[in-house]
Amino acid sequence: MDLRPHRIRALILAAALVVVGGGTSALARDHDDARRAVEAGEIRALAEILKVVKGKLPGDVVGVKLEREAGAWMYELRVIDEKGRLFEIHVDARSGEVARTREK
Repeated sequence: MDLRPHRIRALILAAALVVVGGGTSALARDHDDARRAVEAGEIRALAEILKVVKGKLPGDVVGVKLEREAGAWMYELRVIDEKGRLFEIHVDARSGEVARTREK
């Protein structure tokens, strides 16, 4: 069994936790904005989005951001495939449609 993809996943997760820990107030504000958007029906909850796109992703989700792009809410998913490649996948937060995918 090749452990390389698992090591990469662990490193990315650890790096994400370090970044999140440094911006706690911004994270709380973003979390509140996301909650309001879900409650207002502007976007779908992350759990629902992940169910919708599960079969369309090339691997495991290791990171998520919610951003506004050109006035539209987008989930940015970081995904690692079985070969250890990292992908950035943008998903429309309202419809659940995959907008674009690129390898990092």
